[in-house]
Amino acid sequence: MPARKPPSIFRNRNAAANAKRPGKRKDQQKPPQGTPEVDIERFSHEVRGIARYQGKTLFVDNALPGETVRVRFTASRAKFDEAVAIEILSPSGDRQTPPCPHAETCGGCALQHMQPAAQIAAKQQILLDQLQRFAGATPEQVMPPLTADIAGYRSKARLGVRYVKEAHKKGAANKPKLILGFREKRSNNLTDIRECLVMPASFSSQIPELHQLVDQCREGKHISHIEVAAGEDATALVVRHLKPLPESDRQLWLNFVQQQGWHLYLQAEDTPHKVWPEDNEERLSYTLPEFGLTLHFHPQDFVQVNFAINRQMVHRAIELLDPQPDERVLDLFCGLGNFTLPLAKRAAEVVGVEGALDLTRRGRENAARNQLDNIQFQAADLTEDFSTSPWARGGFDKILLDPPRTGALEVVRNIAHFGAKRIVYVSCNPATLARDTAELLQRGYRLTKAGVMDMFPHTTHVESIALFERQ
Repeated sequence: MPARKPPSIFRNRNAAANAKRPGKRKDQQKPPQGTPEVDIERFSHEVRGIARYQGKTLFVDNALPGETVRVRFTASRAKFDEAVAIEILSPSGDRQTPPCPHAETCGGCALQHMQPAAQIAAKQQILLDQLQRFAGATPEQVMPPLTADIAGYRSKARLGVRYVKEAHKKGAANKPKLILGFREKRSNNLTDIRECLVMPASFSSQIPELHQLVDQCREGKHISHIEVAAGEDATALVVRHLKPLPESDRQLWLNFVQQQGWHLYLQAEDTPHKVWPEDNEERLSYTLPEFGLTLHFHPQDFVQVNFAINRQMVHRAIELLDPQPDERVLDLFCGLGNFTLPLAKRAAEVVGVEGALDLTRRGRENAARNQLDNIQFQAADLTEDFSTSPWARGGFDKILLDPPRTGALEVVRNIAHFGAKRIVYVSCNPATLARDTAELLQRGYRLTKAGVMDMFPHTTHVESIALFERQ
């Protein structure tokens, strides 16, 4: 499912020099002056504090429900204002000292000031609130959250590279300073980081060396970003450069990855090419031990970045769907087979459908590697009615869908006529899940179970899973 993206801070847009600033909204106004005290009433669906100030709703970053805080205004709209808490006058019991030294500026982990248990509880409440608000629905059973280690969980990220001149220095001797890191909160500026607590320690410990390496490159100013992708078997770096790297720079990167035992890809155009090891095997892998499976992926493929939660999620999805040996199952937005292959271990036949040809090819590759011959992988535009496609004519007993943030409204309308006994919906956006829930309820399903998954600890992203059963 290539349309789905990880939290935006772990991606980079364009090269620093060409990055576009957000346009000014038509209703944008001059922010209020002063630093008033406000009481935080509750969370928004974006996990921001909500207060009232001078008759308007105020969204406050770095604030928790029940707190009294002093704020600095950051933006003003016709119907609401935005601010950040600069002083906590009456802290919540859920507040903690952020464990990361970059937490105040880096936009990657917006909830580090909140106890982990409180984070997942808040996300669960957001899911339930959205289901009630948009679908008028409450699950018959709220499942326990899926949780795992919150440190070093993230297997993929993208670090931006930018050279800037320091404002307080002038003259020819003012050498631009290298900034290597993630975007700041609500900004296209980069935060210069020296460690990242949500990345594996083996990578986080090398960030200072990466910083030094880029600065040593003769053409380091033409490197726009560095992607890291860690499988369970190896770690790969993808270095995006806007002009060809001279041989001296190329050798610096080779020396570095060889010392670390990592893979190296260089990307001058759209497609990266592997330069180390020289084995033509452009794959990393992760395992699903419960099902005896190993799935291979290209470093730039979409995969779930939290392997520990992914294993739990796959287990829960298969448990909820409960495929039987005589059943035909449909897996929509199947990607490279994260759910398709485990389903094939239990069902008679599984059809995995994905919009991207590259991922369907990867799915077939994974099926062959794992010696599974009861899977079809099909490429199709899932916004169109696919019910008359040859692979859909046999009907389906059960359906799993794992759409991007935009949800699957067209899909749930099209699949309702199959009359599947169960539908499992994996979601990365509770608002679109709630919207699609309303559609499924109208088409004869009931929401029997739902719960959240801590796929992205410390961030505001809410991942969830829901079971729908035919009335």
